[in-house]
Amino acid sequence: MTTPEVVTFGETMAALRAHGALRLGGSLGLSVAGAESNVAIGLARLGHRVRWAGRVGADELGALVLRTLRAEGVDTHHVVTDDTGRPTGLLLTEPRLGTLTRVSYYRAGSAGSALSPADVLPALAPGTRILHLTGITPALGPSAAEAALAAAMTARGAGITVCLDVNYRSRLWTSDRARAALRPLLARTDLLIASEDELPLALERAPASESEAARSLLAAGVGEVVVKRGARGATSFTADGVTHCGARQVDAVDLVGAGDAFVAGYLSGHLHGTDVSARLHRAVTTAAFAVATRGDWEGLPTRDELGLFDRPDGTTIR
Repeated sequence: MTTPEVVTFGETMAALRAHGALRLGGSLGLSVAGAESNVAIGLARLGHRVRWAGRVGADELGALVLRTLRAEGVDTHHVVTDDTGRPTGLLLTEPRLGTLTRVSYYRAGSAGSALSPADVLPALAPGTRILHLTGITPALGPSAAEAALAAAMTARGAGITVCLDVNYRSRLWTSDRARAALRPLLARTDLLIASEDELPLALERAPASESEAARSLLAAGVGEVVVKRGARGATSFTADGVTHCGARQVDAVDLVGAGDAFVAGYLSGHLHGTDVSARLHRAVTTAAFAVATRGDWEGLPTRDELGLFDRPDGTTIR
């Protein structure tokens, strides 16, 4: 078993995707989805060694999660199959208006919600370069929150870069609860990634401006703050200055998973030792692939495909 460059963990669910309003019935497509595993798949497709840890139910949907991740080249040796009767979580997505998608979760009492430090700490092998966390995991329950904090503390102590994507889910918890839970994680975070509306959750009180928020986080010990702006690109704040990169222009089909694709691209650039500008460029490129195709991760590019956006429109590769 090779040493992973990146370790991540959380809950990956079975995903049922409707082609229209759920109340009208019709066919559903079955896949898997989870913010952390989306990032893991994105990194694996870009040629990186990545490990995902978590819990799945001892059921067919859990088997689907493991089969999918293994097929995508993600290391799942530290995944726990829960034999206590807790099921694999489930989500349903339905398109409602253009690219607006409604998501319904069925994850209360799931195997993933019982994630514990004992499940994830063994996955942090010596030589790991990045631990990737999201704000979703601590929202799943007390033991999952404990696992996230224990992993961040262990990684920081081992010199592993800790990346935290705020990834706020209002259907899982309130903003006040999220802010309180994220505070101890931020004290161990090297790279913070957040959308514009999520950035205030990283602070005890709302800042006067975005730049003030970034400066406050940098002064508190975060090494870099990256703000995702959707169709307007993204901005990185470091002690050396501010760098912005516009989004790649693409016809949007499905926005779900774009943030995870962005993170995968950014971490890939980080692993390759590129500068901030190049990391942002790779991140907005992988995000563009995600929004141009349906599904959370299905359209993510391989390393060789990153240059496709530079081909003339209508090009056929033969």
